[in-house]
Amino acid sequence: MSSPPAFALAPSVWRIPVAPSDGINAFVLQGDDNQVTLIDAGMPWAWKRLEQGLAHIGIQVEDITNIVVTHAHGDHVGNIERARQESAAPVSAHALDAPFLAQGQCPPIDPSRNFRSLLMKWGRFDKITVSDTFTDGQLLDLAGGLRVMHTPGHTPGHTSFVHEPTGVLITGDVIHYWRSAIRIGIRLYCHDIALNEESAHKLSQA
Repeated sequence: MSSPPAFALAPSVWRIPVAPSDGINAFVLQGDDNQVTLIDAGMPWAWKRLEQGLAHIGIQVEDITNIVVTHAHGDHVGNIERARQESAAPVSAHALDAPFLAQGQCPPIDPSRNFRSLLMKWGRFDKITVSDTFTDGQLLDLAGGLRVMHTPGHTPGHTSFVHEPTGVLITGDVIHYWRSAIRIGIRLYCHDIALNEESAHKLSQA
């Protein structure tokens, strides 16, 4: 039996798996004012998964009113510029990752990891037009309130979010679900491994 293309995490909060392993997800938050916020969007080959997840919720790409980014890695933002163009929704990201999004290039990884060929394959994505930036502690006026938690390490501007009305925590890649377990983000992709582990500890105290 196949899994549904989207899962309700709380009222008006949805998770859309955009990779077979469930390790990469997009999230949709619906507000009382008919606002639809998309957080991350997967890679280009997962566009149909994103569309199917949205359809399961009862919306289309054109219905998206705001787009928010957790971090500048292609597996999370590969579809962001396409979604922006098709929806005309503004894109928001942390100020430290916004320059990388504009360049279509992920930040450098920890120098202790030698994965240049892997970065050449996965590190590039379509250049993204970022309209707004945010910083730690800011409360975004989206879906009833989206609290910004700067959780650097995976990338310099990696951000997690708390949906204030429901308490749902969206962690990006600081921690994630992989092979039936919750784990700290994959080390080989980290900009700063030690800082990423500090951010994971910060989330555990949230």
